[in-house]
Amino acid sequence: MQKIILSGNEAVARGAFEAGVGLGIGYPGTPSTEIIEVLEKKGGSECAWSINEKVALEQAYGACVTGLRSLVTMKHVGVNVAADPLFTFAYMGVNGGLVIVTADDPGMHSSQNEQDNRWYALHAKVPMLEPSNSQECLDYAALAFDLSERYDVPFFLRMVTRVCHSRSLVEIDPEKVYKRQVRDYERDVSKFVTLPAHARARRVILEENLAKLSKDVEARAVNTMELTDQDVGIITSGASYNYVKEAFGDRYSVLKLGLVYPLDQKTIRDFARQVKKIYIVEELDPYLEFNVRAMGIECEGKKYISPFFELNPQIVATSLAKAGLEPLEELNPAAKEPAADVPVRPPILCAGCPHRAFFYLARREKVTVVGDIGCYTLGAAPPLDGIDVSACMGGGYSIALGLSLNPPEGKKIFGVVGDSTFYHSGITGAIDAIFNKRDIIPVVLDNRITAMTGHQQNPGTGQTMSGEDTFMQEPERIFMAVGYDRVLEVNAFDLKGIRDAIRDAKDTQDRVAIVIKSPCRLLKGVKKGPLMEVDTEVCSKCKSCLRLGCPAISLGDDEYPVIDPLSCTGCGVCEQLCKKEAIKVKDQEVSR
Repeated sequence: MQKIILSGNEAVARGAFEAGVGLGIGYPGTPSTEIIEVLEKKGGSECAWSINEKVALEQAYGACVTGLRSLVTMKHVGVNVAADPLFTFAYMGVNGGLVIVTADDPGMHSSQNEQDNRWYALHAKVPMLEPSNSQECLDYAALAFDLSERYDVPFFLRMVTRVCHSRSLVEIDPEKVYKRQVRDYERDVSKFVTLPAHARARRVILEENLAKLSKDVEARAVNTMELTDQDVGIITSGASYNYVKEAFGDRYSVLKLGLVYPLDQKTIRDFARQVKKIYIVEELDPYLEFNVRAMGIECEGKKYISPFFELNPQIVATSLAKAGLEPLEELNPAAKEPAADVPVRPPILCAGCPHRAFFYLARREKVTVVGDIGCYTLGAAPPLDGIDVSACMGGGYSIALGLSLNPPEGKKIFGVVGDSTFYHSGITGAIDAIFNKRDIIPVVLDNRITAMTGHQQNPGTGQTMSGEDTFMQEPERIFMAVGYDRVLEVNAFDLKGIRDAIRDAKDTQDRVAIVIKSPCRLLKGVKKGPLMEVDTEVCSKCKSCLRLGCPAISLGDDEYPVIDPLSCTGCGVCEQLCKKEAIKVKDQEVSR
């Protein structure tokens, strides 16, 4: 055996590899993205990015029906997209093991909410394991496949951002080679065709299997008791376990739950009998507290622990100190709050981002913009201030449909999605606009990649995840196919072209869509334009260029704009914008 350092995501991929997974599939979403990418590089199994989480889960289920072990990954909000088949697949059961990774995001580091997906396990009756470190990520991933097949049910593996991205020691067998695990397939209509009569029978089987699982010795082994104190006991799970141990060490007894649904009631009751007072430490909702109280066990949790945002050792120590618990005298300094004088650096669109010009002009053309989820969501930030409403993937069009019934200030409604989101869940909204005759302008900001999560392929890139050539979808063709009269295709750096397209779409009676195209400037092989500089002899200090919000442009000590040659990508938008023609191509190129 060999010890190596892996992130939680890398460890899950390793666990799936060792378990002989046949299919790894998902939709990219932070903090889950790296799992499928690492698994694909290991080779052996089929790996792919799907068009959305629902389709990914359905593909994974189809593969598991044939006997393949299947892994499907998504961030927490992706489970909302996949929820429709999820509930039914729990009734139907599996053949090959099916493991669903939900990567939750307490603190909303890269998400629009911090929903607690432990409730999905309870609600959908899908068992859930929750690792607290990279070793457990590997072990639990492999265990989940075994338990899925043993109890004929899909399995959740619930992670959070800190577990996904933290790195810790993992023990592996370096000689381990990939061996695909495949079970025999037998046609079974009573199981795999969910007629109501079949579903009623499967409902009973599901409950019986969950009851057996809660008593399984191997499953219960992931729930560990550390009995060091008879007065105080702490029940916790996942990342919160690490915070408890850093805050209190071995000062108090701890029950760490690795199986968070179905709960191991026997172990919880055994623990409760051995301590006088129980506290529950968990991030987000009082899921464990709710269920432990339902067992008739007195406990305290959210009375002291915050129900929102991330926890850390300092928060846990301070919170439970109010209950009389004594934390260790010296916590890890890295776990303490950051200095108050650290400059705020909010996320912004990159220098030369192809989304910038549209948002700059949309604001000035006085239209209402409904945004979506992706890099372009940052178009809402000052100074662009270019988005009025934004909530979820696909909502760029669908929410716009509703706004069109009572347009704010009578403005034209523009719905904006990226190319990956267009394929994920935008097309349906675009069709609905035609079907119900809604007066919106659907816009696709097509940067030829799924950018925000790290440049993953999508149906519009012309390549699969493995780099194999495939048919390249084009939003323009799809718009025309579903009933639009015209599609205005514009270069993302053509200021006049974008302005003309917005005005055309505002004024015409035609059913018009807009596609604004240019590759993400961070893509390999994308050529940069010539460097720009400010001619201070011509510049009037009007600061119009600063209103683009480009990080390559800043204000110098002399109040003249300065263009950073190391950041500038030569997109040329600032040059077109400057009415004084003070921004020009730099005479001397700088190595970059």
